[in-house]
Amino acid sequence: MTLQDHHGRRFTYLRLSITDACNFRCNYCLPDGYQCSDSTPHLSVDEIRRTAMTFARLGTTKIRITGGEPALRRDLPEIIRAVASVPGIEEVALTTNGWKLPKLLPAWADAGLTRLNVSIDSLDPRQFQAITGHNRLQDLLGGLEVARQLGFTGIKVNAVLMREHNADQLPRFLEWIRETPVTLRFIELMQTGDNHEFFQQNHVRGEDIKTQLLADNWQPVLKNTTDGPAQEFWHPEYAGRIGLIMPYSKDFCQSCNRLRVSATGQLHLCLFGEQGFDLRPLLASDETLDDAADFVRHCLDDKKATHALHDGNTGVRTHFAGIGG
Repeated sequence: MTLQDHHGRRFTYLRLSITDACNFRCNYCLPDGYQCSDSTPHLSVDEIRRTAMTFARLGTTKIRITGGEPALRRDLPEIIRAVASVPGIEEVALTTNGWKLPKLLPAWADAGLTRLNVSIDSLDPRQFQAITGHNRLQDLLGGLEVARQLGFTGIKVNAVLMREHNADQLPRFLEWIRETPVTLRFIELMQTGDNHEFFQQNHVRGEDIKTQLLADNWQPVLKNTTDGPAQEFWHPEYAGRIGLIMPYSKDFCQSCNRLRVSATGQLHLCLFGEQGFDLRPLLASDETLDDAADFVRHCLDDKKATHALHDGNTGVRTHFAGIGG
């Protein structure tokens, strides 16, 4: 039976973090790099497999592997294979910053990866390096070509638009997808507890971009039940699509269909929520998975109707890689 909360929302999609570490220093996320403050070991491959089994019993059909940066775990192919092998899991997706993508992607595909999200915040090499701290734009673009050669469809490229850094490149992005068959998703910059000034200087309203797209004859795309939070648009003259992820928009939470498990086994009912429920003790054995499923059902009773971003409550400090669904 599919999980359903008191607000009538059904949950068929799990975001599963496998590490908190990230090797990029994006100015909107981790400008000083990753600073580990928790010595708790990350979930093992067996614990990850049992997590997937637990949620599959509850009607989950799609699992997205996230971080931090998932590619920093050398056992990522083994993790993908473990998740993909679980009966009932139909899609195994991955969100990555694209580090070593051309080299690593074939092994991920062979392990059972079906969907790919890559973060590319600028198509200008110098600006890309200024935002991320790495001169790897060409590697990422080469990785997208490898993905197409391997038969990946529905490839998604995430970009956080910022007024002072890349918002002026919107026309360049649009020209790129005229011939490039990817879904380019613009993620609205989110205010966190420690970026108030940066947010005020750089926030670009997704609703303004939506208005522009509709004026230029872009058409809304109907959502599937396992789709993430993006509003997508298509245009007959473009090979690619546009997606907008707007956490500050009205009714953003109304279509929520996903839960989140952290790299240390904490169940989060909201991506922006502070409270976590410790699922890990029930992942120690295959014999306790019924208890784990009951635990998730019970925790769902506490899921609120909406996040508290509008009240300035950002909850857990989270990587932007975890926002794009």
